[in-house]
Amino acid sequence: MLKNFLKIAYRNLMRNKGFSAINITGLAIGMAAAILILLWIQNELSYDEFHKNKDRVYEVWNHITVDGKISCWNSVSAPLARILEKDLPEVERAVRVASDDPLLLSVGDKKIIQSGTIVDTGFLQMFSFPMLKGNPSTALNDMHSVVLTEKTAKSLFGNEDPMGKIIKIENKDNFTVTGILKDLPNNSRFVFDYLLPWSYIKYGPGQDLGWGDNSIPTYVLLKPDASYASATLKIKTLKQKYDPDEAKQMKWQYFLYPLSRWRLYSSFTDGVEDSSGRSTFVNLFGVIAGFILLIACINFMNLSTARSEKRAKEVGIRKVVGAQKSSLIGQFIGESVFIASLAGFVAIIIVQTSLPAYNQLTKKTLFIDFGSIYTWTEFIGSILFTGLLAGSYPAFFLSSFRPVKVLKGSFKKANALITPRKILVVVQFTFAIILIICTVIVKQQIDYARDRATGYNKDDLIYHFMTGDIPKNYALIKEELLTSGIAKSVTRTNSPLTERWSDGWGQDWEGKDPNDRRSFDRYLADEGLGATAGLQFVEGRDFDLKKFPTDSTGLIINESALKVMKFKDPIGKRVGDLGIDWHIVGVIKDFILTSPYEPTRPILICGAKSRFMTFNVVEIKLNGNNSTAKNLANTEAIFKKYNPEYPFDAKFVDEEYARKFEGEKLQGTLAGLFACLTIFISCLGLFGLATYMAENRIKEIGVRKILGASVAGITTLLSKDFVKLVIISFSIAAPLAWFGMYKWLQNYTYRIEIQWWVFALAGFLSVLIALLTVSYQSIKAAIANPAKSLRAE
Repeated sequence: MLKNFLKIAYRNLMRNKGFSAINITGLAIGMAAAILILLWIQNELSYDEFHKNKDRVYEVWNHITVDGKISCWNSVSAPLARILEKDLPEVERAVRVASDDPLLLSVGDKKIIQSGTIVDTGFLQMFSFPMLKGNPSTALNDMHSVVLTEKTAKSLFGNEDPMGKIIKIENKDNFTVTGILKDLPNNSRFVFDYLLPWSYIKYGPGQDLGWGDNSIPTYVLLKPDASYASATLKIKTLKQKYDPDEAKQMKWQYFLYPLSRWRLYSSFTDGVEDSSGRSTFVNLFGVIAGFILLIACINFMNLSTARSEKRAKEVGIRKVVGAQKSSLIGQFIGESVFIASLAGFVAIIIVQTSLPAYNQLTKKTLFIDFGSIYTWTEFIGSILFTGLLAGSYPAFFLSSFRPVKVLKGSFKKANALITPRKILVVVQFTFAIILIICTVIVKQQIDYARDRATGYNKDDLIYHFMTGDIPKNYALIKEELLTSGIAKSVTRTNSPLTERWSDGWGQDWEGKDPNDRRSFDRYLADEGLGATAGLQFVEGRDFDLKKFPTDSTGLIINESALKVMKFKDPIGKRVGDLGIDWHIVGVIKDFILTSPYEPTRPILICGAKSRFMTFNVVEIKLNGNNSTAKNLANTEAIFKKYNPEYPFDAKFVDEEYARKFEGEKLQGTLAGLFACLTIFISCLGLFGLATYMAENRIKEIGVRKILGASVAGITTLLSKDFVKLVIISFSIAAPLAWFGMYKWLQNYTYRIEIQWWVFALAGFLSVLIALLTVSYQSIKAAIANPAKSLRAE
């Protein structure tokens, strides 16, 4: 029986090569797209799931009230970790994790700059990063120990055994290699090249990271039998016990946030977890994967039922000779599964071919694990599911023919106003049009934010971190850059111009409301920041330590800060912050320090005397009269002259600013890519239906031509039914797309208004695409010789 089924299926494929090719191609592309999306989703859902203690690991979050609104964030005071272990019997251990600036690692003549993480000793016991060598319980116990990833160890020691070897860090401190970690998986929130013990942290003058600081991510491992509810209740009041003044003023509480929600959620609005995290993105693309596969199956259903008359007599004869309806259903579903199997193997080839480009696009390392039994189980299951889904309707439709009517030749297709085939075509194009509209609106939103005035000039602006000997040789480096004509201006700052490394509340100024707990962004500069970054002063001036030595305690504020402080004449006014009385020397227009999608926050640019912020970055305005390549080469030579042990690693501010759009750009690119695939698959189906329709109406077309019908008239006749379906699809898609994009845009304070022309464009494109797809077959049928069309069979 099975052999007979396969033989019939094969013969049908060979007899109708064109339709078979369309079916297999459409299914293969749909399955390939679904596989690619599901690989990405699987990667997102598996973040940090490999840790053995994943169900007992939590992150400590703050929950405070500022100006009547509740704020939540995930970095706390450094002393809290030890307090948690002491005061909460439910806690097995607590660890602090602090990402450090890239450091120079040296072994003999080999020198590399790598990014590391400073952690408490229990980090490798809480998190299950596989160790190739060393003991996770003791690897970080000594203050001069270091744990390397396999890749970093290879870079420094080659094929030698690194265990027990000495590494010099920053040309100052010697550390002993006490462990080698397997290279980190790409689905972990932790990214590092090495681990150092917490004791490596060096505190600046007056900086003890006490209860007043809230910048340290802290993680908790509960005991196996501990109650999460009990631990949550106890941790709420710890701030009140150890920092009562701050806790009382701001209703400060802590809470524990589970590992399972770190990647996809971690977004709060007024103290409540909201849906604006990555989970929305993951869910959306899960729906897209399902719809693309469904659209591919719809093609199969439509083409199979469209060819019903070709197989009607076969069904009639089979029923006459005793075939049961269940047997016919099995035959047709078997044929569908056979085609789905062929399409599945073609889909795997497509996926393997496109994975390198797809990984580059998504910045992930996705792959199909062919050695896993689960992979093959899922693959076979998806083929069976696709085959059943695609073949179910055609099987029941074809098996329901009445043999008497079929064999008498009285079987006719129903020409009803609404048919399953028309509904399926409408579903296809509805989804395609939704994706077209969404792609255009996402691009508009990205362009809108990208075109927003930054408030500074990014052209020819680079920065370099203060590594090695740069801090002590800064004056010489600056002087040589300026006198050689390489740079127009040079300054020092605490962080890159595109990032916020410090913020906080508690500032004091004349006339301030004592209940005002508004948070300010902080920035540190010595002199010439305005000239270097092209900041626009509306009042006052830039820092100039040569003319005005007191500018070391000077303060530059932006317009948003001025609105908060409400000074009518701000120049010279005093503002207390970080234990220093600053005096305002200038007011600048707002500039974008963090997200271009959000309103500009109030910013304080402090003078060089700050005790709590240090200079970490050299900002350089290159001379635009020279070529960029020449400027960079000459700048590198100067940096190597005064900092020979460290590689030159300058970054362009405009490139770093562009990174702020990567998330939305990825959403738009993927939506556009899958919109194109959806349209292509839908058009394959339309092409097949148009071909079959033209074949069925060939005699009608011949008669019409003999009676004087024009080619244009016949083409219009054959195309109008499909255009009607596309117009119906647009009528359904437009409001759905508007609602979805309206909800998506609510996640951005700085956003576009949805324009009517986007829908007009999508409607025009969808109709045009449908016409171009159908018109080829329509025109081909219209220009055919009517004598051949009417020739007797």
